Amino acid sequence: MLSIPHPDDLASARCILGILVFWSVGAVICAPWRVVNATFSPGVPVFEFYPRLSGLVGAGPCTWVRVDWACVSWAESRMLIWAVGLEPSKMSTTTVPELKQISREEAMRLGPGWSHSCHAMLYAANPGQLFGRIPMRFSVLMQMRFDGLLGFPGGFVDRRFWSLEDGLNRVLGLGLGGLRLTEADYLSSHLTEGPQRVVAHLYARQLTLEQLHAVEISAVHSRDHGLEVLGLVRVPLYTQKDRVGGFPNFLSNAFVSTAKYQLLFALKVLNMMPSEKLAEALASATEKQKKALEKLLPASS
Repeated sequence: MLSIPHPDDLASARCILGILVFWSVGAVICAPWRVVNATFSPGVPVFEFYPRLSGLVGAGPCTWVRVDWACVSWAESRMLIWAVGLEPSKMSTTTVPELKQISREEAMRLGPGWSHSCHAMLYAANPGQLFGRIPMRFSVLMQMRFDGLLGFPGGFVDRRFWSLEDGLNRVLGLGLGGLRLTEADYLSSHLTEGPQRVVAHLYARQLTLEQLHAVEISAVHSRDHGLEVLGLVRVPLYTQKDRVGGFPNFLSNAFVSTAKYQLLFALKVLNMMPSEKLAEALASATEKQKKALEKLLPASS
């Protein structure tokens, strides 16, 4: 499990990013971003940033803290910080952020206050080599959404009318064509709490490279292409010599909700990428994000 630093420990952290923190119940962060609903509970984003909103919220003693790395994803206008840490040089498999995982049966027993999202990761072994020397290893499909965020094909399923698989296949039919998944393709369920209580279900199916390419072609002719789905993309599961090109750069993009976490989780549990390589790519990606934020944030005194 990921060990998130206690708030008292963060106060003495070596400074990298300037963030004003108000400690009360959980934490409220502001300037230059206003933050609400920040807790250290499992399955809950550590901080929720509302970019470029002015004003202060919260009360109590405050302190400037800085962190060395963070795993970031986006949900609508909110930037979710899933994990923060202090020493990227010590990152390992335990630094991949974790949500609370539950079984499919447990998810089905949750009450009406929970929404269910179902998404599919389609992938294929790829024997190709980039530039004739960098192994491609696997091709994984994600998509660019209408809101400019990356995610997996799928969407919310209304459990009043659909089973998880029927609801997922209905959404996939709008964005990919005739592909249908079954319960045998089920991979995981994770809880996310915040303004919305969502159970994120992930399905995964390995195809041949030819089948994967056929899905890409079919998607261009689907109903939602150019509307809710702006196009499929392949995840580059390699890292170039500069330690940034490829997968680390891809992880620096903006992802919707839990999509980034689900990608890291699936790559790990399906043994598609060694754990140490996942951690290295995540460290490189967050280092790049940190430098980008440093250019935007005012220098601390």
